[in-house]
Amino acid sequence: MPSERRPAFAVWLTGLPASGKSTIARALSALLTARGVRAVVLESDDVRRLFTPKPRYDAPERDRFYGALADFARLLAGDGVPVLVAATANLRAYRDRARAGIPRFLEVFVDCPLPVCRARDPKGIYRRADAGSAPNVPGVSAAYEPPLRPEVVVDGARDPAEKSARAILSALVSRGFLAGRTARGWRRGAATARRGRRRRWRR
Repeated sequence: MPSERRPAFAVWLTGLPASGKSTIARALSALLTARGVRAVVLESDDVRRLFTPKPRYDAPERDRFYGALADFARLLAGDGVPVLVAATANLRAYRDRARAGIPRFLEVFVDCPLPVCRARDPKGIYRRADAGSAPNVPGVSAAYEPPLRPEVVVDGARDPAEKSARAILSALVSRGFLAGRTARGWRRGAATARRGRRRRWRR
């Protein structure tokens, strides 16, 4: 039986490994929770363990995995569950598939230079790539195609996760995916209220 819930939004955060996608997604989830909006965070490493317990990270497997991830996000959003996807999805075609299937879709590019990602390397991906034990690492031995027209670009090297999360939240509000006011709208409303108070005082 089809759901009567209003379709929700999906935010896909893409960027090189160790660019900060998951950290920003969790910060955004916290901001949404404070507004009473419970979002599901899909981190590629966690979901991959379910879909491909012994991943090879080759092109055919990535095609299947990112296709399944996009479909999973589409089903959740279609049933009214906001979704935050933190996944490199190194080819544009992977993210375009998600965009095509999810009407309320926001693509976020976490822009972080490769040397910064290498220096972080919390999971040892780049060290294993250099040692030859981690094949097909995006940005090293596999291509990474950054978005051409992302809705939001955040600086994964310089900006705190909370600042990036607030920028994404503002984009969700400005597009009508989330109820509320943008910072600009709030300032405009506050200025209108002040003018109204001044008019009342003059009477």
